[in-house]
Amino acid sequence: MQPENRTVLAADPDWWRGAVIYQIYPRSYQDSNGDGIGDLVGIVERLPHIARLGADAIWISPFFKSPMKDFGYDVSDYCDVDPMFGTLADFDRVVDTAHRLGLRVMIDLVLSHTADVHPWFKESRKNRTNPKANWYVWAEPKGDGTPPNNWLSIFGGSAWSWDNRREQYYLHNFLTSQPDLNFHEPAVQEALFDVARFWLKRGVDGFRLDTINFYIADKYLRDNPPLPKALRNDSIAPSVNPYNHQLHLFDKNQAENLEFLRKFRAVLNPYGAAAVGEVGDAQRGLEIMAEYTSGGDKVQMCYPFEMLQPTRLTAALVADTFRRMEETAPDAWPCWAYSNHDVVRHVTRWGLTDAAARAYTTLMMTLRGSLCLYQGEELGLPEAEIAYEDLQDPYGLEFWPEFKGRDGCRTPMVWTTDNANGGFSDGTPWLPVKAPHLPLSVAAQEGDPASMLAHYRAALAFRRAHRTLRTGTMSEPRDFGDVVSFVRKGDEVIFCAVNLGAEPGEATLPTGIWERIATDLGSQTAQGGQVTLPPWGVCLARQV
Repeated sequence: MQPENRTVLAADPDWWRGAVIYQIYPRSYQDSNGDGIGDLVGIVERLPHIARLGADAIWISPFFKSPMKDFGYDVSDYCDVDPMFGTLADFDRVVDTAHRLGLRVMIDLVLSHTADVHPWFKESRKNRTNPKANWYVWAEPKGDGTPPNNWLSIFGGSAWSWDNRREQYYLHNFLTSQPDLNFHEPAVQEALFDVARFWLKRGVDGFRLDTINFYIADKYLRDNPPLPKALRNDSIAPSVNPYNHQLHLFDKNQAENLEFLRKFRAVLNPYGAAAVGEVGDAQRGLEIMAEYTSGGDKVQMCYPFEMLQPTRLTAALVADTFRRMEETAPDAWPCWAYSNHDVVRHVTRWGLTDAAARAYTTLMMTLRGSLCLYQGEELGLPEAEIAYEDLQDPYGLEFWPEFKGRDGCRTPMVWTTDNANGGFSDGTPWLPVKAPHLPLSVAAQEGDPASMLAHYRAALAFRRAHRTLRTGTMSEPRDFGDVVSFVRKGDEVIFCAVNLGAEPGEATLPTGIWERIATDLGSQTAQGGQVTLPPWGVCLARQV
């Protein structure tokens, strides 16, 4: 179906710049048929909620055909919808409805690997001479029969699995059932470009690119060096995972990836589409983001893990992140997120009170870059406690109980408080709806001006009302105690200060005359160029 035959928004190749993107985890958003699993028709029903929130776009996590061993991130058919989510016609309804509501549609493309039941892999593993023999990363064993190198899987153990038919190992950076595609093979790249075109022709506005820095592995398969314990970081994998013991020089982050991204951008450009890449790297995240988004010829934006880390984001960390980004590549374009489907919800991860959560939301809305919100974040949902017997995530099953997996952030969205399933499903949900979530439902917060939902709506409206916050420049943040402050410049000049602490703090405004704005976000009045911020307080002012 060609894009000109579909409902589309006004052409704007820069629609993504400064946009607020709302992530939908389709299994858990809305079940329309009572099977306990969210689906595309359910998304259609709930799109008005996202439009009213004030988002610019939605990002839908994978809904393609899949054996669901990694819940859709193991794709068996890139160009069809898994029956549990609906049909291609249902997806077309999502696009049409979203566009009528003024929402762009981005979908999650998992290009680095497929499911082991994908027809491509079935053919590739038959023998060493078939037409797709080189479509995956195959390697000879060492002389003693062990894997070709020391690379490790994020999901635990070696990144190599033995295949009896070819008498070779194949690479899998994740589950053994997720073999990695060989991007050194031109035919693989062309096949993936065709996948992108298929969805662009159906009217999608862009893609979220899963594990964008994993696409290409070192063609010489060199060993990764060890990483000193002092430098280990558990933002990508939990601390109990030996994956953190290596410096991942050769299994990802290869220079050849840049040329692939240039080709992918050329596919996007005729459609005015955009891409946001997930950069999974604990040591070089900002540097890779800079490489992948600078120059205007690769992807438009990437999100690093600086704000997805277990450690609470402090004023000093905000300042340091932007300072390092400025030093690395000032024209890079980040996409910031506090929560998503892979990490503990930030309200729980950072131990935030209601007031603290509001301060962090306001801060995010003032930052240079694009933004991602994760479903339920606008309700202030905490991480759900999932019992072992209810666990679904293979990652959690592997490392339980030290790491409980990702199910706690994937439980169903709560829409109402009038049944045990929160309005998500008339059946038994695939993950339980936990009692602490029910009082935070959309229905419970609707119409309450003091609710978290009302705060998110006001914060998004504030960002939308001031183009400077979306596309303007940003001065280097200053941190003084728990207070971080900076100036945004564009059509107007806006001073932003946020107290990220539980004690009062001070901020100094630049020279000039300033008027307070965003009073509905609790903005404090400055006097004599100074402002005293209460715990978790903010000051937002416009130069006059």
